[in-house]
This record gives sequence, structure tokens and C-alpha cells, in this order.
Amino acid sequence: MNHSKIWLSSPHMGGSEQGYVQEAFDTNWVAPLGPNVTGFENDISQFIAGGSHVAALSSGTAAIHLGLILLDVGAGDEVICQSFTFSASCNPIVYQGATPVFVDSESDTWNICPENLEKAIKDRISNGKKPKAIIAVHLYGMPFKADEIRAVADRYAIPILEDSAEALGSTYKGKHCGTLGDIGVLSFNGNKIITTSGGGAIVAKTKELKDKAVFLATQARDNARHYQHSEIGYNYRLSNICAGIGRGQMEVLDKHIALRRGMNGFYK
Repeated sequence: MNHSKIWLSSPHMGGSEQGYVQEAFDTNWVAPLGPNVTGFENDISQFIAGGSHVAALSSGTAAIHLGLILLDVGAGDEVICQSFTFSASCNPIVYQGATPVFVDSESDTWNICPENLEKAIKDRISNGKKPKAIIAVHLYGMPFKADEIRAVADRYAIPILEDSAEALGSTYKGKHCGTLGDIGVLSFNGNKIITTSGGGAIVAKTKELKDKAVFLATQARDNARHYQHSEIGYNYRLSNICAGIGRGQMEVLDKHIALRRGMNGFYK
């Protein structure tokens, strides 16, 4: 018997992707940045609404890393992280020389448990190590209990880095995932609801925060006539070619969401 392979999550193109990429070639915008990057960022911002400012990056992992830097996480700090998640949620904590503190999930959403979160915070404070940030994940696109998590985070004045890598298109009480935390993270890896081949984005509340993320993502080059760097930077920006794929994908995102909901209904 011949069994054909059924792919778990293969990319689905909408049809316009090649047009955006071809335009980039025709205009010679094959350098890292260009109009597709700006257009893709605007498309995402308009989709998730809420006045968010979006910076397109090379991966969701890069977005988490920059998010931790923007939240001033450094060596010796502790960051609370959901235990049931992909390793990319916690690896950037170690990049910063910080220590992940894992918190287990609750059974309703399979995401970080508000009660266990508060217990962990109290425990770390009692040991003289107040956590610097909380990484909460919308695993499989299922929103975590944002109101309860926010209440705990605010009670102890700890910011939330919202890992929405799998949750573009998901909403919580009418608000798009990616806009619920202090800083949001999206991923456009090949197995996500839309893809840019590889890519991600950071979602900021202010333009100043986005500009800081872009600065760090472009090698933190100072505004000088020569190469000058006052801070450590990273090569984390999304390319204009990949962003062209993303622009085409954004045109069919609503269709992809409807198909996912249809699959959910079929399984039920």
C-alpha cells in the first residue's frame, strides 16, 4: 500500500505573493529594506488595530529577544515563562544572561496558570529575586487568560511580553492577540497561519518603542556619517523580498482564519 505523506502545516500561497516579489526585483529593491517592509508593517498594524506600531523582523525569536532588551532584562535577572511552549519562547531569556522561571499551565486554555503565576512571583520575591518580566504564550493560537494574567502582573508591577507567534488572527474579548501585553511578538515561520518564509514582528504600544526596536535590529548604528555604534546591535530586520511574500499573505489572512475555524468545527 502506498501512503502519501500528509504535511502537518504546509504554507498556502494566496496568489499575489509573486507579484510583490517580482516588483521588488523589477525595481531592484532586493536590499534588506524597502517598500515591501513598510507596506507589510502597515498591513499588520491595520489588521490588529489598537494603535499598535509594528517592526518586521527576521523571526519571532528575534522579536522575543528584542522585547526582553526593551524591557531591560539583563544578566542575573529572572524571567517567568510558560512551561508548555516551544523552546523559542525561553531561549532568548538565556541570550540575555537571565534565568527562566517556568510556570505550569491551567487546563482550560493549556496556557500559563494565573494562580501558579502568582505563587511563583511570591516565591521569587521571598528569595530576593523579583522577576523582571513575564513571557505568556497563546499556544496553538488559543489566547491565555489575559485579564487574570494582567491582574497578577499589575499587582506586582511586572511587564508582560506576549508571545503571539501562533496567534495572529486570534482575539480575546474583541482585542487581537499581540496587543494584550506590554510588548507583543508575532511569527511568520513556515508553519504559521501566514508565512514570509521566515520572519516575525514586534508589536509596540508607542512609535518610540518601535523605533528603538528597529535601531537595535539594524546593528544599532548611530546617526553619524561614519560607522559608529554606542550600543550592541543585531541583524534582525526582515528583508524586502520576504516582506513581499508577507504582503501577499496578508491579503488572504481572513480566508486562512476561516479555514482554521472550519477545521475546528469539523473536529468538534
